[in-house]
Amino acid sequence: MPQSRETSYYSLLGLHPSASVIDIRRAYRELSKRYHPDTTELPASLATAKFQQINEAYATLSHPDRRLSYDLKIGYSRFGVIQAPADLHRPVRYSYDYSKSAYLDASDRPLSSGEIFALFILGLTFVGCLLLAIAIGFARGEAAFQTQSPQLTPKQQISSLSQFPSSGELPNYNFPFFKSTIS
Repeated sequence: MPQSRETSYYSLLGLHPSASVIDIRRAYRELSKRYHPDTTELPASLATAKFQQINEAYATLSHPDRRLSYDLKIGYSRFGVIQAPADLHRPVRYSYDYSKSAYLDASDRPLSSGEIFALFILGLTFVGCLLLAIAIGFARGEAAFQTQSPQLTPKQQISSLSQFPSSGELPNYNFPFFKSTIS
């Protein structure tokens, strides 16, 4: 549906074309709750039409490539114009809302309760494994911590070396599968 300048996607969501992705998402959520056909007191046909317009606007403005082509279509350029932020003349005594920062990535968000629970379980598993390893080490006693090899006297070392064949001799191993392939 072609949009005129007065009914652009931005004005439909109540935003300026320089709005951030977070502002677009907030406006969409608020308006979709207000105009959803199941939750509004408006007539069903009016609510459905408004809800579809809001969904179409959000689908276009939330996707970077589609938003860029839409901005070019309505004649707005974010790259050629330097604009002052909307809250430039706000009083200093108010704290700054960091959610409106241009440097906040759209994927940055607080962790959900499920993600926090998964991290808790992961940490608990790590600590449990560490405690289990320590408990096994103490249960096996000092033998688990000793790394001494048996001490051989020089005579025993020489006799153990003489058991190996000399470089010219090959040991005679009796493997039946070798005999069948050789003969």
